[in-house]
Amino acid sequence: MERQLEEIAKKLRQAKKVAVLTGAGVSAESGVPTFRGQDGLWRNRDPMKLASIEGFLKNPKEVWEFYNWRRELISKVNFNPAHKAIAELEQKKDDFLLITQNVDGLHQLAGSKKVIEIHGSIWKVRCTKCKNEFFDKRPNLGVLPKCDKCGGLLRPGVVFFGESLDPVLLDKAIEFLKSCDFMMVVGTSSVVQPAASFSMIAKEAGATVVEINLEKTPYTSYMDYSIQGKAGEILPLIVERI
Repeated sequence: MERQLEEIAKKLRQAKKVAVLTGAGVSAESGVPTFRGQDGLWRNRDPMKLASIEGFLKNPKEVWEFYNWRRELISKVNFNPAHKAIAELEQKKDDFLLITQNVDGLHQLAGSKKVIEIHGSIWKVRCTKCKNEFFDKRPNLGVLPKCDKCGGLLRPGVVFFGESLDPVLLDKAIEFLKSCDFMMVVGTSSVVQPAASFSMIAKEAGATVVEINLEKTPYTSYMDYSIQGKAGEILPLIVERI
C-alpha cells in the first residue's frame, strides 16, 4: 500500500482541480449509523415510512420522531481524521470541491467550506406551506414543528426517497467533475444514483480517480487506484505526503 500512497500523493500534488465525493462510510467512523449494512438504520425499519416523501405526507409525526432521533444522535458525535484530512486538502488546493452524500454537517465542522450537500442537511428545515428554509441546530425540534412565519408544518431539509436532487446543485457538481483532473471517492458503496456515476464522469474527462472504501464497489475495477480500509486512516497518510 505504501507504493500506492506515494503514487496517489504525487498525482494529487500535480493536480490543478480536485474533487472529492464522500458517502456514509466517512461519517460511520464518527459513530453515525449508515443506512445499509448489518447495523444500518434500515435493519429494522421501513425506509418508505421514515425517509420518503410519501411517508412524510402520510405520517409526518412518525417521520419527525425518526429525524429528531437522528439529530440527537448526530449532535453528540464529532468529525474524525477523514473529515479533517479533506478540510486540509481543500486548504492546499485552490480549485477544489467536496461533494457529499452525507447530511450531518461534520465536514463543515471539520473546516470544509467548498461543499455541496447533494442530499441536503439534517440541520436545515423547510416550511411545507411558505417554503421558508433555515438552519436549526437544536437536537430535538419536537413533534410536528411549525414555521414561525406562517405556522405551516416544517419538514427536514433532506432529500427524501421519491424526491429529485436540487438541479442547481447537481449541475454545479457535474460541471466541476467534467473539468477536474483528480477525484477521490471516499466511504461510499457507489450504489445510489446519480452520485454512483460521478466517478465515471470525472474519469471520462481524463481525471485520475481514487477509491477509498472498506470493501470493493461496483466501480472498483474502473478506478485508477482502489484502497480498501478506513478513510480516517488512509486519507491522512495521503494528505500529509502532498
